[in-house]
Amino acid sequence: MLADLADLVLPAPCAGCGTERVPLRYGMCGGCVTLLEALQPFRTAPDPPPPGLPRCVAVGAYQGPLRGALLAYKERGRHRLARPLGMLLATAVAALAPRGRPVTLITVPSTAAAMRERGGDHMARLAGQAVRRLRGAGWDAGVIRPLRALPRPDSASLSVAERRAAAESSLRIRSALIGFPRRATPFGGTLVVVDDIVTTGATLAAVTRRLREADMQVKGAAVLAATQLRRTTRGSFGG
Repeated sequence: MLADLADLVLPAPCAGCGTERVPLRYGMCGGCVTLLEALQPFRTAPDPPPPGLPRCVAVGAYQGPLRGALLAYKERGRHRLARPLGMLLATAVAALAPRGRPVTLITVPSTAAAMRERGGDHMARLAGQAVRRLRGAGWDAGVIRPLRALPRPDSASLSVAERRAAAESSLRIRSALIGFPRRATPFGGTLVVVDDIVTTGATLAAVTRRLREADMQVKGAAVLAATQLRRTTRGSFGG
């Protein structure tokens, strides 16, 4: 109800398609909501995949209403989109996590500069909404943030190998985890790394390798969108 009221008091174009002067819910028109609800998670991977990339499941391709909603959420401050986008992210997590075991979401960290520009940690908000959705559907779900990100060069100007090196060198295990007793699985159940978009896979691979150094064995990665330069296998989550 509060979201509907905000859409009436603070009218804005649909985040998905840009249409103006139409009824919105959480910032999106009915047509875009219908398209997003119809998305089915699918396996995706770069070609070739970077070393260490876990199994990756995406909700949809980085195009259409999904792309519009992500851009509005990340770059234009439309934070109310965290709820519908987080609910979509939960569907990708569910494709990786058995219902009968606890599942822990691990967010890909943003740099301090990125969080200032975006009004906070955009992935923490999405993961929080995904956890609420998973719990409501019967999963024992939680979220942790064991990594922090140092500044790194703009990836647009880097080669694939350079992106991989920059991503890994920028990641640090949070100091609170230093001295944590080492054992096979410090956090029980299924560990799933979550991010908004997968492009080259360098960041997801780097995060996974860094977590394994802290004895955190990642089951897979769940993302909202995959760029179209991907090799995808729909309808298959095994292997």
